[in-house]
Amino acid sequence: MISEFLSVAMLALVLFGAVMRPFRLPEAAFAVPAAGVVVLCGAVPWDHVREEAGRLGPVIGFLAAVLVLARLCADEGLFHACGGWMARWARASPPRLLGAVFVLASVVTAVLSLDATVVLLTPVVFATAARMGVRPKPHVYAGAHLSNTASLLLPVSNLTNLLAFAATGLSFTRFAVLMLLPWLVAIAVEYAVFRRFFAADLSAPPAESAPERRPETPLFAVVTVAATLVGFPVASVFDVDPAWVATAGALVMAVRALSRRRTTVPDIVRAASVPFLAFVLALGVVVRAVVDNGLGEALGHVLPDGTSLPALLATAGVAALLANLINNLPAVLALVPLASASGPGSVLAVLVGVNIGPNLTYAGSLATLLWRRIAHQHDHDIGLREFSRLGLLTTPAALVLATAALWASLRLVGA
Repeated sequence: MISEFLSVAMLALVLFGAVMRPFRLPEAAFAVPAAGVVVLCGAVPWDHVREEAGRLGPVIGFLAAVLVLARLCADEGLFHACGGWMARWARASPPRLLGAVFVLASVVTAVLSLDATVVLLTPVVFATAARMGVRPKPHVYAGAHLSNTASLLLPVSNLTNLLAFAATGLSFTRFAVLMLLPWLVAIAVEYAVFRRFFAADLSAPPAESAPERRPETPLFAVVTVAATLVGFPVASVFDVDPAWVATAGALVMAVRALSRRRTTVPDIVRAASVPFLAFVLALGVVVRAVVDNGLGEALGHVLPDGTSLPALLATAGVAALLANLINNLPAVLALVPLASASGPGSVLAVLVGVNIGPNLTYAGSLATLLWRRIAHQHDHDIGLREFSRLGLLTTPAALVLATAALWASLRLVGA
């Protein structure tokens, strides 16, 4: 009983620190001590701690490499060029700009992970909207939603996908093939709702703006990202962890940046966000303690068996609900071991739930919380009521239709 209470209390402390960030302390400032408490008090055995560390190690290594890669690409001017491309495509039309943001945010999220969309692309969207003289709200909200929804496609698009990838037993390519249709369907639902929800903003005439110059393409960064992306499925064939491919891409960019004195080694270390990596590991330990002390058994009674359409819909629904209650990272850590017993289809349904579901509330994912902070830094007010209304209109429809698309993919392609 004491272990159960202690585990839940430590998880609540970790989530409070991650959501509220009192005194602007990093998430690790709460998660690492909480993990220490559950370990020292015996709420989680040492062998489970070692098992969790071994499972999360490659994931954390990959996350560090992608964060560095994305930061160095930004330093090369990749995201600045993206802003120029969006503006030229939009031709002073707010609806065209929304389409450009949807395409670019979906691609950036899928290839460079949702963190790149939130941290690096969102400021570019603000700047592009200001240069064009259009209302930024639809385009900025699109970045928030797509950082979650568009992360369905690849195992490397989201930390939740990486945590679940090994449990699926799928190759990199088959994972992408199975998730392609759900990815497209979910994005299409979001776009349809956005066009109607923000109709007034999109129909407002833009202010006068100067013609956009053709942006200079940072060819080296584009080629490096493309080569890294190609390397993921190739490495999967030879059973090489994606972390090594991402590390290779980050090293190529780092060597170039260092040789040109565009960055320093301390800057690269800061880009890896070591405190956040420590948070992920500590969170894994705390969630394992909660699962060991009752949550796993409770979820086992709720999560359905099989990969029929009703079972997949129920699995995705449970995952979405849990993500909004305790955040998507703890949700995927708790659910994947249980869902894997029903096969890869069930694990993929969990990912549909924990990736699309967080668009319903602020606390559903760390990416949304980070996006809200960035929006406030740009003096853009994010209203809870408006955010929630948009979430209610997009999330249930995207969740149901994407899960149905997953069921169709499983029948057509096979797991």
